[in-house]
Amino acid sequence: MQATLTFLGTGTSMGVPTLGCDCEVCNSAVSPDGDRRNRRTRASLRLAYNDRTVLIDTGPDFHAQAVRERIRRVDAVLYTHPHADHILGFDDLRPLSFHNPGNLPLYADDNTASVIESVFEYTFNKANRYPTSARVDLHRIGADPGAHVELFGADFRRIPVTHGRTTITGYRFGAAAYLTDMSDIPAESLPLLEDLDILILDALRHEPHYSHSHLEKSIAYVERLKPRRAYFTHMGHTLDHAATEATLPPHIRLAYDGLQLDFEIATPSEQQP
Repeated sequence: MQATLTFLGTGTSMGVPTLGCDCEVCNSAVSPDGDRRNRRTRASLRLAYNDRTVLIDTGPDFHAQAVRERIRRVDAVLYTHPHADHILGFDDLRPLSFHNPGNLPLYADDNTASVIESVFEYTFNKANRYPTSARVDLHRIGADPGAHVELFGADFRRIPVTHGRTTITGYRFGAAAYLTDMSDIPAESLPLLEDLDILILDALRHEPHYSHSHLEKSIAYVERLKPRRAYFTHMGHTLDHAATEATLPPHIRLAYDGLQLDFEIATPSEQQP
């Protein structure tokens, strides 16, 4: 089953341009003659297949991203972790949820679900629910590696990854995997990332960082896992798109906001065991 993956955003929690910064990359992001690929909103993904739309994360730029990509419906949302740059666009799901015949299903690990319920208490507090809150059902995904949820004929498997001192959720869906905000991939997760067409990894900057993978480390993971193609996301303002990409081998590229990729999103029976 064919699917189209769209990078809604490819930036860090501070975005690019970063407020108050006058560096070359930030200026390029907003200059009329700059490189538009340096304009990076907060990281998030859209998957379109089987006449459905599934999102991974809804950051604070989701409204602008949805307008840009003309997203008129959402059928499900998967969350990676509860940091602000990945959940604060939740409230922008409201008008989209009103069009659904039932409640919009959301999926997250237990910690992420608990934070969403707390931050958006007015949506989930049945005793005092705001009347025009998003119409959603929040489902908890199991913590085990390979825990999965089936959505509209595709299987989404949880890939635990390390984000500093915490474990968060990456996802494999068919021949693609999305591992934003990872600093390391635990040994037990590596077998779940074999035989990929597309591997999407965090690559924050050139220098090492305590809670994010950096360029050299992400390249090493690509060489170890050997996907047919790899794309880096969650990039900061020290990575100029053209200059950085020129140093990479042909099968490794930098993602950019609006980039679309076609791939095979397998049915559950076609997934690896």
